[in-house]
Order: sequence, then C-alpha cells, then structure tokens
Amino acid sequence: MNNITLHNTLPAVFAGRPDTGSEIWLRDVTFEKGKRYLISAESGTGKSSLCSYIYGYRNDYSGTFAFDGRNINQLSVDEWCRVRTHHIAYLAQDMRLFGELTAMENIMLKNSITGHKTRQEIVAMMEQLGIVEKIDSPVSKLSIGQQQRVAIVRTLCQPCDFILLDEPVSHLDNVNNAIVAQMVTDEAQRQGAGIISTSVGNNVKINEVKEFKL
Repeated sequence: MNNITLHNTLPAVFAGRPDTGSEIWLRDVTFEKGKRYLISAESGTGKSSLCSYIYGYRNDYSGTFAFDGRNINQLSVDEWCRVRTHHIAYLAQDMRLFGELTAMENIMLKNSITGHKTRQEIVAMMEQLGIVEKIDSPVSKLSIGQQQRVAIVRTLCQPCDFILLDEPVSHLDNVNNAIVAQMVTDEAQRQGAGIISTSVGNNVKINEVKEFKL
C-alpha cells in the first residue's frame, strides 16, 4: 500500500455543520508511504473516528477513503484481514488490551499471527520502555502508562506500510515519549512505512512531520 487518500470525507455526526476550517474533513488529503503526519485536534473533532474509518472499523461517513485509489468500501473480509496484518499497524486510543492476560500474552496475540518479532526483540523493546519486569503481570494490574507502553510494543509487532497511532503517548512522560518516538521512527524506517499520529496536546516527538489541523 503506497497511499491512503481522502476525498470530501465527513463523519455523519458532523453533517450539516458549517465548515470549521479543518484541513482533513471535506478536503482532498493524501497520506504517502514513508512520510510522517501529525493530526492535531481538540477533543470531539473526530480524530478517533478518522482512525476507525481508515482501519475499517466504522463507515458512518460521507465521501471516500481509498487505498492506492481503491475505495475501501469495496474490500472483502479477507482483504481487510490482510490490510490489518500486513499493511496498517494500528494503536487505538483505548488500547484494546485483555486485562486478564499478561503483558507478554497481549503482545503475543499479534506476534503469533505475524511472526514479525522474536521474543528477544520484544523483551528488548519492553526493557527500553521500562516494563520488562511486568512481562508476566496481568495487564489489569498495570498502570495506564504501563498499559500504553505494552500496547505500543504490540502495535510494532507486524509488517506494515503505515503505522496509525491514536494519541499514542497521552499517558507518558517526556522520557518515555522520546523513547516511543525513536522506536516508532526506527520501525518505520526499517519497513519504509509512513506514520500517521493523532494528538490533542501531548504529541509523539517524531521529527520531519507534516501537520494537519482537524
């Protein structure tokens, strides 16, 4: 997948509202593989909806989303499965972890499907983020910041053309923000992937970013 394009898109809930000056909604926008994008938004302006549309979780919008020129509404279930395992690595704002499973078990739910990282590589990422001692702890026993770091490691355990991050560092301090930024950047560079990140204030500190206001 080389590009994700939006044409005149708008969440259904915003229909009939006056143009608020968004640089995403009701515009023609292209996200290109290998480039980095930050979508800055106030709460309630649709950033999580945008991510859900791109990932195919929701379709309550007008206009068009396309992968390499193909309308995503035309994709079959099998094609969406391939998108989610080979083309788009997604970190949702709510993280979608399983509280009864350990940190490593949550990560392996994805990595056992993709086989993208070795256990040693996963442990090394957890060490970088200061959560290796939580490797066998149930996620429900971790702090929200620790859970976010587990979710970030899991997100990076797959091949992809785009890394899609919805408020990835909202619960992290500046030190861990910088570590996450470097990990995401390094993974994107290894794969030649693009990065699309949303934020309401605590931005992931990635360099050479094109910013859009939502």
